[in-house]
Amino acid sequence: MASSSRRPSGRAPSMIDVARAAGVSHQTVSRVLNTPDAVREDTRRRVEQAMRGLGYRRNSTARALKTRRTGLIGVVSPGDSTFGPSRMTLAIEEAAREAGYATALSVVRDPDPTSVDEALEFFLDRGIDGIVVIAPVVAMAEAARQISRTVPVVVLASAAEQTPDMQVLGIDQVAGARMAVRHLRQGGRERIAHVCGPEEYHDAQGRIIGWREELRDAGLPLLPLARAGGWSAADGHAAARRVLARKGGDQGGGEAPDAIFAANDHLALGVVQAVREAGLSVPEDVAVVGFDDVDGADFFSPPLTTVRQPFEEAGAAALGALFGAGAGGPDGATVPRVRRGASSGSSRGPSLIQPRLVVRASG
Repeated sequence: MASSSRRPSGRAPSMIDVARAAGVSHQTVSRVLNTPDAVREDTRRRVEQAMRGLGYRRNSTARALKTRRTGLIGVVSPGDSTFGPSRMTLAIEEAAREAGYATALSVVRDPDPTSVDEALEFFLDRGIDGIVVIAPVVAMAEAARQISRTVPVVVLASAAEQTPDMQVLGIDQVAGARMAVRHLRQGGRERIAHVCGPEEYHDAQGRIIGWREELRDAGLPLLPLARAGGWSAADGHAAARRVLARKGGDQGGGEAPDAIFAANDHLALGVVQAVREAGLSVPEDVAVVGFDDVDGADFFSPPLTTVRQPFEEAGAAALGALFGAGAGGPDGATVPRVRRGASSGSSRGPSLIQPRLVVRASG
């Protein structure tokens, strides 16, 4: 059991105070903090008990001066509330915390090069150990490339080019879209429309490509693309109304679709409502598949078939890529290894993680 030890009042407990309370040397306390596996279990427990009893906290400023590491990671995120970027931000924060890092977030509401540059410079001025940039649009990835020679940078994007100085990781949007369309055609659907997201987004582009590729490989008609213009349920509702009212035209546009693949789950929610307003039922008349697997998708009416994105795995992979596979965190924690997807594209393309189809009642 740790022995008690007085310390001068009015100051925070030091490593020496902990050593005295635990009856060990200050070098042993340091090993418990930095390489705990190198310390006998009973000694480690005694030191940890002394830390708790004294209310000891590490001096992060002194540690940064000694190790030249702050234990802080910068995260640059787009300033929108769409599910993908917001969930990815949370996944990175969770993975960083498990690896012993803290995160500082900079939200870029207008992803032009100047705004992204300012966010990156803000982090450089504070001596962060690395930066993760969530880059749903091209401008954010390009700005990150300019700073990647100065500090470790990882970009999370599904369609950006890697360089020797900058790693790019993403979730395979093309493969996810193909899963969705393949599921629909294997269920007997032959006229599969796509309600797409804003086309300046990497993810929206990948889902369009996957939809087209799967239909062409299956020899099914390629219906005109339904451009939603946004990611909301209202956007999906408006686009689906146009699709369901479509008659005549080229590119196989003569008949209404028997299935709709929506570029995210909120768009799919609007699609389901539009189908019902047209006097049709889901999935009997029109099957609907979404993308993301947002919280509550299993409580949609009907429960939504969708493509689940592995955000937690992507967040862990970003940490592994940032500091090297298996690298140690600032407190000796292990940084997760990067896991490459099966279809990682060219050697200069992003390393891709595979999504998963979740089948429910809507399609």
